[in-house]
Amino acid sequence: MADSSLMIKSKAFALDVIQVCKEIRVSKCESALINQFLRSGTSIGANIREAFYAHGKADFIAKLQIALKECSETEYWIELILESGYYHDKSLLDKCTELKRMLIASCKTAKENK
Repeated sequence: MADSSLMIKSKAFALDVIQVCKEIRVSKCESALINQFLRSGTSIGANIREAFYAHGKADFIAKLQIALKECSETEYWIELILESGYYHDKSLLDKCTELKRMLIASCKTAKENK
């Protein structure tokens, strides 16, 4: 479980989100935008970790679906931050997209194995 690539990548992504938030705070980015981005970006991994301690298959799937929703929201905040000019490195968006694809595949697999 600790070796799950989904858990590893989501934690690394959360750490990247924290770092980006530190950087864009300096550029006087709107605090509401930073707070929403920080909350959704770090909750992806938290929900994935929670899924691994689910009370059954349905709970596991539900937690992964919440993580997927948070990932989609985070993707939106990244797009806003990039398009507004507060941040310019698009690799974070690529990482978010990769995480989203992994979550979609994991949800699909979990549902098929239900």
